[in-house]
This record gives sequence, structure tokens and C-alpha cells, in this order.
Amino acid sequence: MEALNELFASLPRLKLVAFLDGCSEAEFLVVTDLCDLNKSTLSKAMTVLEDAGYLTVTKGYAGRKPRTWLALTPEGRKAYHAHLAALTALTQKARSNSGDSKG
Repeated sequence: MEALNELFASLPRLKLVAFLDGCSEAEFLVVTDLCDLNKSTLSKAMTVLEDAGYLTVTKGYAGRKPRTWLALTPEGRKAYHAHLAALTALTQKARSNSGDSKG
């Protein structure tokens, strides 16, 4: 069984990677809004994931306004998918053990 990834044990980090798995990149303020995270919490989550090599942070401008874009790296996407597989395997173990086949 794949191991659960401790980096995704934090709800803000899990929200961030789950959201970014659905797109190629996202702007910082969009992520704060759609993931219901405040700027400080998102910044902390970004730092941890960036240090792990799971996230890229690109700074630039949209017109005259500074912007920050976030994207999962291939390694980050792979780690997230492995984490989901480990969760699914854990659920399947429970179903097998209890005889419950509900989906």
C-alpha cells in the first residue's frame, strides 16, 4: 500500500493541491477565494509545498498590478495522486474487513 503523505495532513495544503490538480495554474487571490483560505494561511502552505518541490510560484504583473501564480510541479501532482491512492486503499481495506460493499 502506498503511504499517506504527511505534507498533505494540513487542510490548507490539501485544499491547495486538490485545487491546483484541477488546473494548470491559478492566481493567488483566486486560490484564497475559491479555497476559502486567508492570505497568511495560503502563504504558509505555499512555502511548505514549494520547499518540498511540489509547487512553483511565479511572480509577475497583470497590467500594472503585481500577481502571483501557483502551479503544481509534476512531482507535486504525482505525490498528490499517490496520496489519493493511499486513501482509497485504506477505504478499500475497511470495506474488505467489514464486508461492506457500499460505494
